[in-house]
Amino acid sequence: MQEFKALLVEEREGGSFCGSVVQRNVVDLPEGDVLIRVRYSSLNYKDALSASGNKGVTRNYPHTPGIDAAGEVLQSDCPNFQSGDEVIVIGYDLGMNTSGGFGQLIRVPHQWVVKRPDKLGLKESMILGTAGFTAALCVEKLLLNGTNPENGDVLVTGATGGVGAVAVAILGKLGYTVVGSTGKSDQEEFLTGLGAARVIDRCALSEENPRPLLREEWAAAVDVVGGNTLVNILKTLKYGSSVACCGLVESPSLPATVLPFILRGVNLLGIDSVNLPLETKNRVWNLLASDWKLDCLDALCQEIGFNELAASLSSVLEGKAVGRLVLNLDR
Repeated sequence: MQEFKALLVEEREGGSFCGSVVQRNVVDLPEGDVLIRVRYSSLNYKDALSASGNKGVTRNYPHTPGIDAAGEVLQSDCPNFQSGDEVIVIGYDLGMNTSGGFGQLIRVPHQWVVKRPDKLGLKESMILGTAGFTAALCVEKLLLNGTNPENGDVLVTGATGGVGAVAVAILGKLGYTVVGSTGKSDQEEFLTGLGAARVIDRCALSEENPRPLLREEWAAAVDVVGGNTLVNILKTLKYGSSVACCGLVESPSLPATVLPFILRGVNLLGIDSVNLPLETKNRVWNLLASDWKLDCLDALCQEIGFNELAASLSSVLEGKAVGRLVLNLDR
């Protein structure tokens, strides 16, 4: 397979960017010791930024985005992988400055590659993707820091997005009382179907409040928003509780005081899914394929082909997407 289909984003004269589906050649791919035929990818906010020409994500163009990829090995110079092995690649530099999963072929270092767990299909792995994997990391870290179902309500912000929706589903499966926060008032049925006990409007959390502490409310939280929302979560966590922070949809700033930390002993837990050790990625993928395997994956997912990719990326960038968008690279 020398030629393959891919989204290629190019910089035009004047600084604008345009993406189109083109035929590329395997010689266009970067160096690496594992060549993979990609069957599925998924759409993430970082992909939408890369596809729109955001040089904070991707420095050089032309470029093929896609921070997630699942498929089979075509060629490997590493004894850990053989031709035909089904594998997953997320994170590291894939789709950022290395040609990514919106192309039918990728070539990457073997240190980025995880074998697909037996009980998780290629499409299922991309319904989860970086977003679902990040959600699992958030939940795991909350559990490791003492969060129990008996402690009370667990808040999930950005609940209709990729990370939020999977976090709601995992926490619901584990028996937690989940409260989803969203700006999409028409998606309450979607969230309760995933496992949310109730849904609140995100405005209730995003308003600036000068008081350093507020009434204790949450036993734990998963936050993808940042900014004032995260500050208000810290102010309303119960004594000794934790919030797992993995996003900045509202803002990267944190205009907070130290009082929630020193008067209520709360924990702000940082989550990164990009540069984790490969052993951690293997362990978490196997958890998502076994004890945390979700029955609602199909309900989370809309499958698209190359023809729908541009419009879908715009939807993600504008915050209109719900659940997970999965790209079938054979469509």
